[in-house]
Amino acid sequence: MRAVLVVFGLLTGAGSAIAEPAPVAVCSVTDERLSELSGLAARGDELFAVNDSDNGRLAVQVMDRNCAITRTTTTSINPFDVEDLSLAPDGTLWAADTGDNGKTRETVALHAVSPDGTARLYRLTYPDGKHDAEALLLDGSGIPHIITKETIGSALVYRPVSGLIENAPTPLEQVARVSIRGTETPGGPLTNPVVTRVVTGGAMSADGRVAALRTYTDAYLFPVPDGDLAKALEGDPVRVPLPDEPQGEAIAFDGDGALLSASEFGNGGVSSQLRRVEGAVAAAVPPEPTPTTAPTSDADQAAPPATAAPASPEPTSPWPVVGGGAVALVLVGALVRRSRRRRA
Repeated sequence: MRAVLVVFGLLTGAGSAIAEPAPVAVCSVTDERLSELSGLAARGDELFAVNDSDNGRLAVQVMDRNCAITRTTTTSINPFDVEDLSLAPDGTLWAADTGDNGKTRETVALHAVSPDGTARLYRLTYPDGKHDAEALLLDGSGIPHIITKETIGSALVYRPVSGLIENAPTPLEQVARVSIRGTETPGGPLTNPVVTRVVTGGAMSADGRVAALRTYTDAYLFPVPDGDLAKALEGDPVRVPLPDEPQGEAIAFDGDGALLSASEFGNGGVSSQLRRVEGAVAAAVPPEPTPTTAPTSDADQAAPPATAAPASPEPTSPWPVVGGGAVALVLVGALVRRSRRRRA
């Protein structure tokens, strides 16, 4: 597949880059078992996906590169609201059962699913009340980080205070905030800036160098140079527009550093596209420039050092990037797609 040109600019006031490669359609998801596709992961020739639905069992669908389901890994777990999927290096798929549109859950959960369908359930508790969350990231040490979906204010990042345990809830601690501004990228379930800034999915690159968070309309790439994911998520990301997805929630990195995204197609739709953005990791972590040293003549070495005049500050040129519009609390209800689900 041909590489897509990446063009950079500067985000106003944030010092972050904006990448505008055009996402390229790979294949169409038409199977009703993924009409509410919310979580995605990739490994080799296979794609792993979960549906945001409550049919009594957690099922991971395995697709080929033509978006055809080739097999299903079914567990005995009855989830409440699975919203994201992450793939660990050992092949374990971590399902984020963290959705809570109505803010009713006393605990949220992570499900560690082995290839044979064996699953382990880990319950989690927030330190500061109930949250709706649709994004999960595993850092280089395998520690899960849950990112909340906030219609007002910054997204919050939580991780376990200690190791996960199966027989009792594990307390979470807040370790970071992610500030995402509204944009003018079209798409999403509503025509309002709020849909361009709420976090709906996450992914980590295979080498752990880049974390990605997405909204309904854009992806944000955060370099993780030292393995400190919480610190990285408070830095300046590279924004990748993902326009015209009706309800974009799924995102994943391919093994070669490309970014994959997909949308739900329920509520009257018949299919959605799996799309690919080439060179995403490279866009977030550009190669180091090769230093060059000019040759020094004998005359230059003998000459006394000159007194340099103070440099004039370079003019800055603000680039308008984000769309305006205040976020109203009534949009919380508009973004709730349905009230459903039983406890796991």
